[in-house]
Amino acid sequence: MTEFQNRKYRNLFVEMGKSEAEVEEKLQSIFHTFFYGPEEERIYHPAGEDMGYLEDTGNHDARTEGMSYGMMMCVQMNMKEEFDRIWKWACTYMWMTEGFSEGYFAWSCGLDGTKNADGAAPDGEEFFAMALFFASHRWGDGEGIFNYSEQARKILRACLHKGQNGRIGVPMWNLENKQILFVPGIDFTDPSYHLPHFYELFALWADEEDREFWKEAAKVSRQYLKAACHPKTGMNAEYAEFDGTPMSRRLPWTTDRHDWFYSDAYRTVANIGLDYEWFGIDEGQADAAKNLQYFLGEVRAEDPWKIYEIDGTLIDEDALHPVGMLATTAQGALAVLGRTDDEAAIRMAWKWVERFWNEPLRKGDRRYYDNCLYLFAFLALSGNYRIW
Repeated sequence: MTEFQNRKYRNLFVEMGKSEAEVEEKLQSIFHTFFYGPEEERIYHPAGEDMGYLEDTGNHDARTEGMSYGMMMCVQMNMKEEFDRIWKWACTYMWMTEGFSEGYFAWSCGLDGTKNADGAAPDGEEFFAMALFFASHRWGDGEGIFNYSEQARKILRACLHKGQNGRIGVPMWNLENKQILFVPGIDFTDPSYHLPHFYELFALWADEEDREFWKEAAKVSRQYLKAACHPKTGMNAEYAEFDGTPMSRRLPWTTDRHDWFYSDAYRTVANIGLDYEWFGIDEGQADAAKNLQYFLGEVRAEDPWKIYEIDGTLIDEDALHPVGMLATTAQGALAVLGRTDDEAAIRMAWKWVERFWNEPLRKGDRRYYDNCLYLFAFLALSGNYRIW
């Protein structure tokens, strides 16, 4: 248990008029479908006697993004068996024990555990660490890889200290500006990776020598999100420069664009909402939630699920993840309703919460990413995404 356990978390569905029983029934149904539903709907798969993984159903692999998300979902819902299974799979197949990326997790593995990459994606590491700290506080530490708090500190130690004291490799954060990197060693970031609400907690529970860094990183990230989100639309780019402007430089490994509001970028407003719910600190970033809800709910109300430049210029192509886009925009209501007396903004926020309530889980090959974001949004909006 932590000092946060007596906190109250808003259940916006109940405030909207749903009964607590209705909300709980729907929450349990969502989790059952996600973890144990029919083969064509589930995301989680047990593996052997004591492991399990989450499948990216669009790419048919297991990613540190999804594995760490699954662990966070499980600790929030008190699903210790599934948590331990996912964590053991990650440690068995994804953990890299030598070379340039030693101490990190391979960002993608085949469903048989074969590594598809020898590089890491920092959003996985930060979610792994946070989920492990919560597991330690909720269930207590075990031994070996199940000494959750030590494993969390070990991950964060690598994130900041790779390349020091004789270790090869590079850290996952820019140690000068304290911003998380898109991948270790790169010179730009991903706004959706910025999780100031996690860094506030790392500042309490990480190695003592690093706690001031995490405290400063939380403030930096909130200020960064203000800069990265467009002042009218609330949109941000998938990848962005350290000053928040969209990253439009050509990358050696892809010809795809990443300077528009697409895919990764949807998570940013959800993070802003949860950060405000947990800590109530606004460095200017919270306006993005209101602006995005207005833009998609009024300016683009008839057909919002498109690709956009961050200023709202329409790219006349359908969004790949419309359910995820809806879910995260709705989760932003936690920041809007928590800090404004603007009646129009309040009405719009409630419209998004209701719209999300009425939206089912996505089906089909692309359901993985959408339904991960959907499940997190339901946890957050129902008051069940908590600090442990």
